[in-house]
Amino acid sequence: MRLILLLLFLATAAKAQDTDLRTLDTGDVSRGWEAVGRLDIDRSGFCTASLISDTLILTAAHCVYEDSGAAIPAAQFTFLAGLRDGRAAATRAVIRVTPHPSYVHNGAKADNDAVAVDLAVLELDRPVRLPSLAPYPTGAAPGRGASLSVVSYARERANAASLQRTCHVIDALRGVVMMTCAADFGASGAPVFMRAGGRDRIVAVVSAKGTSADGPVSLAASLDAQIDGLLQAHRNGQIPPVAPAPRFTTSGSRNDTGAKFVRP
Repeated sequence: MRLILLLLFLATAAKAQDTDLRTLDTGDVSRGWEAVGRLDIDRSGFCTASLISDTLILTAAHCVYEDSGAAIPAAQFTFLAGLRDGRAAATRAVIRVTPHPSYVHNGAKADNDAVAVDLAVLELDRPVRLPSLAPYPTGAAPGRGASLSVVSYARERANAASLQRTCHVIDALRGVVMMTCAADFGASGAPVFMRAGGRDRIVAVVSAKGTSADGPVSLAASLDAQIDGLLQAHRNGQIPPVAPAPRFTTSGSRNDTGAKFVRP
């Protein structure tokens, strides 16, 4: 049985209280979250990305492919850190793109293998070295019931990031985290945070959305077992593979917002 289906059956009705999305539309409420930005794709769509070093951003691997399966050239990406009402705290071009070496792009298809490695790093043309844009550390995989936070851009909230301060893990298995966290088209690549040691750490990256018997869910790729291999592939200069053409598409194509979520 596919992991996605298994996770849906494991969803339980008893869930801790989640908080609603809050727009980060002022300097006060966005403080600490400015290193999350909108990743524009050749002016035709966007995903969400976050700084993990002064020259690297993290997003979902499916964001760096065309629907045809061709890798999108680095020059077509622009990272707008802390974008709020048309102004970014820092704007950077991208010079190199590395998806996880095990990722194979199949468009809207998102089985366990695709979601678990739906990660990519993009290298910026210049470092981002501002006190308000400190890169986020990464952390260990969250377990069932863990409290999470997600910061994302998405459809109808593209001009400022939104924060869901509290959502929860329904289940986690083989690198896929199933969550109550809100996700919509454009939120692909959004960082999933868990607080540990007094700091918010990125523990997963939003990959897909779907539904369970209890309502909407989102799926994320856990960083715990995959981030080291991804960063090593980037250091080695791995060239993104040419993926097979997608088997099918959904309304969440790049012509809409750039996100390619599925409804398992």
